[in-house]
Amino acid sequence: MTLLGPGEAFPHLYVHTVDGADLDLPASLAGGFGVVLFYRGSWCPYCNAQLRAFQRAQEKFTEAGIKVVALSVDDKPTTEQLIAKLELGFPVGHSADARETAALTGAFVNPDPVYLQSTGFVLDPEGKVVVSVYSSGAIGRLVPEDVLGLVRYLKEHTA
Repeated sequence: MTLLGPGEAFPHLYVHTVDGADLDLPASLAGGFGVVLFYRGSWCPYCNAQLRAFQRAQEKFTEAGIKVVALSVDDKPTTEQLIAKLELGFPVGHSADARETAALTGAFVNPDPVYLQSTGFVLDPEGKVVVSVYSSGAIGRLVPEDVLGLVRYLKEHTA
């Protein structure tokens, strides 16, 4: 397993969304900063809190030109229920292959039941990793305020 570090290209990852507008990452985020969130599942209270926080920050993210995408191993009906419950306005993928996704990104996988541990990436407009946050359990994840501050800093200090 190889962890993705700053400056590395984010690998090609195909995300199945509930609305059928599947995403090809990182290409679907190109041209602006992006956030890719892997969440453990709709059952995880920490993941729900993180997704809610990113939804609450969505207006600020839009103003800053930051796109957010989340995904998990949950099936399509479970993901649809989660989107409705949390009123998520950003794309949420379903039915991710945990082991394949982990092999590409370095995310940790829970062995039984199989799911991706919380993992987050901030990508630059070219699809390169700016920061990666890997968790091996329930806690330790990206928060919207940190992402906004980082992107604002990078925009102010890069030509």
